[in-house]
This record gives sequence, structure tokens and C-alpha cells, in this order.
Amino acid sequence: MSKPVFTLTPLACAAALFAAGAAHAQETAATEQTMQTVVVTASADASAQGLTKAYSGGQVARGGRIGLLGNVDMMDTPFNGTAYTQQLLQDQQTHSVADVLQNDAGVRVTRGFGNYQEMYMIRGFAANSDDLAYNGLYGILPRQYVATELLERVEVFRGASAFLNGAAPGGGGIGGSINLLPKRAGNDPLTSFTAGFESGGQKYAAADIGRRFGPDNRAGIRVNAVRRDGDTVIDREQRELSLASVGFDWNGGNYRLSADAGYQDHKLTAARPSVNVKAGVAVPAAPDSDSNYAQPWTHSNERDTFGTLRGELDLAKDTVAWAAFGARSGRESNTLGTPTVISADGAATTYRFDNERKDTVRTGEIGVRTKLRTGAVGHSISASATGFHSDSRNAYATSLSGALATNIYTPVDAPAPAATVVIGGRLDAPLTTTKAILSSYAIADTLSFADDTVLATVGLRHQRIKTFNYNYDTGIQNAAYDKSRNTPVAAIVFKPLRELSLYANYIEALQQGKVASGTGVLNQGAMFPPTVSRQREIGAKYDAGKVGITAALFSTAVPQAYVVNQVYGLNGESRNRGVELNVFGQPLRGLRLLGGVTFLDAKQRRTAGGTFDGNDALGVPDTQLNLNADWDVPGVAGLALNGRVTYTSKQYLDGANLQQVPSWTRTDAGVRYITRLGEHSVTLRARIDNVFDRSYWASAGGASGAGYLVQGAPRTFALSGTLDF
Repeated sequence: MSKPVFTLTPLACAAALFAAGAAHAQETAATEQTMQTVVVTASADASAQGLTKAYSGGQVARGGRIGLLGNVDMMDTPFNGTAYTQQLLQDQQTHSVADVLQNDAGVRVTRGFGNYQEMYMIRGFAANSDDLAYNGLYGILPRQYVATELLERVEVFRGASAFLNGAAPGGGGIGGSINLLPKRAGNDPLTSFTAGFESGGQKYAAADIGRRFGPDNRAGIRVNAVRRDGDTVIDREQRELSLASVGFDWNGGNYRLSADAGYQDHKLTAARPSVNVKAGVAVPAAPDSDSNYAQPWTHSNERDTFGTLRGELDLAKDTVAWAAFGARSGRESNTLGTPTVISADGAATTYRFDNERKDTVRTGEIGVRTKLRTGAVGHSISASATGFHSDSRNAYATSLSGALATNIYTPVDAPAPAATVVIGGRLDAPLTTTKAILSSYAIADTLSFADDTVLATVGLRHQRIKTFNYNYDTGIQNAAYDKSRNTPVAAIVFKPLRELSLYANYIEALQQGKVASGTGVLNQGAMFPPTVSRQREIGAKYDAGKVGITAALFSTAVPQAYVVNQVYGLNGESRNRGVELNVFGQPLRGLRLLGGVTFLDAKQRRTAGGTFDGNDALGVPDTQLNLNADWDVPGVAGLALNGRVTYTSKQYLDGANLQQVPSWTRTDAGVRYITRLGEHSVTLRARIDNVFDRSYWASAGGASGAGYLVQGAPRTFALSGTLDF
């Protein structure tokens, strides 16, 4: 099978044009560089632009990476997003990306279909963890769970993103995308050790060490190691995490290099599963918050090794070229047992589903960006080419479907049945079942007028998607497609006041064709063609210096896939319209606010026979509200209190809207105290999530358009201490 092809001709032409136009500037810059002392400023993306600065209060940044456009200040971008900083990640004792996104009113967290993969509903559309970008590259990080100890920032882009980043390999990028930034050594030495525990018996230890060295501190290294182990607050559930990562960067003045390598081993034993509900059965009340209806023999193990290499070169003044490459090798081994509720009293059936998966991913990007002027018009021109190649090997086996009887209120532990009824491939030696080869090239120009008070962006990405599907047992190719499409963008920013930006955009999402999968799906492995969704958005942003406010009005239409009578297929269209309001910053000295509200109108359209036309889309609430406050207690140096309230309105589990999932509200609270132990800083943190121990269904769907319930976590107490040397 051919390897990913990078289509470079348009990019090479653009680079030649930029370099020729700025040759004399390059010559002058080279002379000047020999006379200057290099001042190194560490940056998580190791770029000349550097990270956007933190906003007042330090919980979010002023902007973030906007695909091939690079890092852009929030007032200059015609899109809406939030970049959460490491300060927020540490203060809230987050474990995973899902924990961070609990702060975002535009996002709700669910799981994959029948497994424990984290999945994020952005503007009502699923974005799974396959589609997390690591410093701009897809598919590099572990696909089920990403520990936040790896990360400097979590950047959430709200809206379709195929033009900016290329088509997401996992089929996301419709309602938004998530980019994760690695840690880098700062200018000051760092040696930090953290230990902690959670209610239930989960223990935690982590080390974070960073140093700069060499001439002018040009070189930096950052090492992180994490270990979590023990029971959780959910009855009989166990979690285990081992993580190690190292990040290296070198600033050569007119060039910059960075590299990251990581290893993560994540294991779950008897983890509480999601819950299916039989058609026609009312949604049952959520069981006690700490109850566990998992079978004791279920488990989920994931092990990944990954790495990236990135370089950036200043070709001339205001002209920079970059290249990046990444790879991952991952293995998953699961024995699952998802209950299906068959009556209102909680009675359920389950069965055993085993699967083995091995992933090999290679991905890369090259690009060039320059700034120039034509008369009174300024230009920021970017061009890039991307390539992505994945090989996924899979095998599965099941016991007799529905043969084991249980109850989600009074679980019945059954002996593990033999998984010999339905078998696909060999669990001890899975064959390649899917391959994906994605390549693209893109060019964009942001034009500035009227002293930069008007910014207009236009661009085009040509995307090619090649996907192959193979028989589980023989490895013989079953189906394939090779499709290409141009994906445009058009957007404008108008700044009538220094503090105010108004914007509008049209942008599309392009999804790789879905492959039918999941427990109980009869047409396993069936492939579907790529789909296109179209977004229109207008919005406003206000920057008062200490407080920022954003508002957006959007509409996105996308072909929708559902499981109907255990058959997966494209069964209509979902149109999500909504309003987003967000606030962040430090309105008063010592008081930090972060929150927002999202109103969604997600309707089904063009369903088979018009049966469900006008009904709400599965698992999409009408209202999502988050409010987080962090307050320095006056008169007690180093003491701060924080709290968060999260509200989600009702959702529907089925396309007919007969199975309603109740609304829920959750309250979280925390405290931290910073003091000194001799010459060392000590930070003590305590947190209680779900303070009132509410029992609730947190989500009602996500992957494959199938309705399923994921129960919210019980009241959880966490305590940690960090010692900085």
C-alpha cells in the first residue's frame, strides 16, 4: 500500500514567490543576526510567534492556534474558541482532557459507543479523542484517554475546521476541534513533585522537571512522569495510569527545533459501562451515584508510544517556513459488557464483547507564512501541505447477545461466558481491517484594510481522502474509496473600537466516511462516503482589559448517521443552530471568572420517510451553562477558594424523542493554599466534585449517532500537595 503523498507543487511555488520577493530582507536580516545577542523565550509550540499571552486572571489565553493561520489573538480571528492554560489545569487537579472541558459551556463530555473512549460534544456534534491534535498534528496522542500532565494548554476551537486543519481522521471537526500543546522548559529552572489521593483509594504521584542550558540557554528539556493507581469512588472500579514524556527544544536564532516523545499505559478494571435502553422502554432513573453495574471480568487496557519532531526556519523578515512529523504505535485490549435495560424496573441483559486493536499512525505537515503589503492593503499569506497515514488492525469476539441477566439497580455478577458465538479475526493476531490515507494542500490570505480595523480571510484547501476496508478473517480488501474535494473559507473581522471586534465566517467540515462499528451493530465494517457540513456564523468579542466577553450565533448542517434496528447508516441530516455567550477574566482584584451559556436548537431533517423530521437530535440538550469562580481570600495570603456550577437541560435518547433524559445540575468546589517550606514553595489543593452527590445521566449519545447513557461521576474528594524546588 502506498504511503501518504504530500502534494507540494502549489506550496513550493508559493514559497519560491515569498522568498524571491524578500531576498534582500533575508540578506540584511542574516547580517543583523550575527551582531545580536539571542534572547531565548520558551514557547510550547517552539515557534517564532510564541504562545498567545494569558488573559487577565491567567485561566485562559488571549488566543490560540487557528490551523495553518498560526497563533492569532482573539480580537483578530473571525472564529470563536478558548485556550485553557496550565494554571487552570493545575488549580482544578484535572486528570484528562475531559476534566478540562467541564469548564466549557459549548462542550459536553460523553464516551465512545460501548467503550471508555473520551468523546466531546462541541456545539452538539461529536469529536472523539482520535481527532485530538497534538501541536497541530492529528492522531499522535492515545485515542481513548489523554492525561493532562502532558499538556501546557488545551485549545478548543468552536466550529467546522476542515479548511484550517484538514479533514479529521476520526470523522470529527464538525462542531469544533481540540488542539493540545506540549510542555516546554521555561526560562526559570523547574523541579516539581506532586502527591495526592482521591476518595475510594486512588493514589497519585507526579514529577515535572524543566531546565534550559547551553549558550544563551538555547536548549531546553522538560520531563514529566505520572503514576495513578487504586480503586475509585465507584464501587469495585479500578484505574491505573503510567505516563512518561520528554520534550526538547532548541532556539538557533533564525531557526527553532522541538521534539516530544511519550509513553502512556492506561488500564481500567470493572469500569462502570455506558447503558443502552431498549426501544420503547422509558429512560430509567440513574442508579446511586457510586453504584457499579459492570461485570467483574470486564477490562480495558490501552498502551501507546508516540513522538513528534518540528522545525521552523526564518527565510526572511516576516517569512517563516515550518515542517512537522509525528508517529504513534498503540495497542488496545478490551473485554466489555454493556447492559441493555429492557424494562422500567432496571432489568437488563448483557453479553461479552472482546476486541483487540493495533494502530500505527504517521502524519506530517510543511508550510510557509509571510507578511507583505500591496499599496494600502496588508497581506498575511499562509500555505501548507499535510499528509496522514493510519493502519488499524482489529479483531473481535462475542458471547450470545443478551444471554446474561442483570439489573442496573441490583447488579448480578455472572461468570465470564466464552466469547465464541461471533468471531471476527484472530484476537491473538489481528489483521489490518482499515487503512486511511489523507493528504491536502491549502493556501490562505488575510487581508488588512483601514489601519487593520478590517481583516478579511479567504482560502482554499484541496483534500484527498483514501480509505480501505479489509475482511477481518482473510485480510482481503472489501471496499475502498478515493475522493477529493475543495474546502473553502471566507471570513471577516471589523473592529469599530479598539475593545470591540465583530466577525462573520463561512467554513466547512469534511468527514472521512464512517465505518459501521460497535456492539450489536449487524453491518460491522460497512463503509460510507465522505460527508460535507456547512457552517455560517456571526459574532462579537469585547475586551475590557480585565474581562473578556464573546458572543456567537451559528448554524451548521451535516448528514447524520444513526443505528436503526441494529443497522448503521446515513439516516438524514442534523441542523444545529445556536447562540454562545462566554465570559472570562478578573473583574475584581483576586476574583477570576470563567463561564458561559450555550443555547442549541438541534433538529433532525430529511429522515427516512420524514418520520423524525423536526425532532431534537440525539443527545443534544437545548441549554448548557457553566460558571466557574476562583477567589483569593482577603487577609489570608496564599489562600483561594473556587467553585463551579454546571447545568445541562434535558436530552433525548432516541430519534423519536420518546425516551427523555432529565436535566441535571452539578456543583464542584475547591480550595488551595500556597505557602513556603524553607526556601521551597508548597501548594496544597483540595477539591470536591459533585458536592451534593447527585445521581444523574450526564449524556445520552455521541458515537455512531446511537443513543446510550453515561452516568455522571459520584461525589469525589481529591487532595494533593506540590513541592517546587
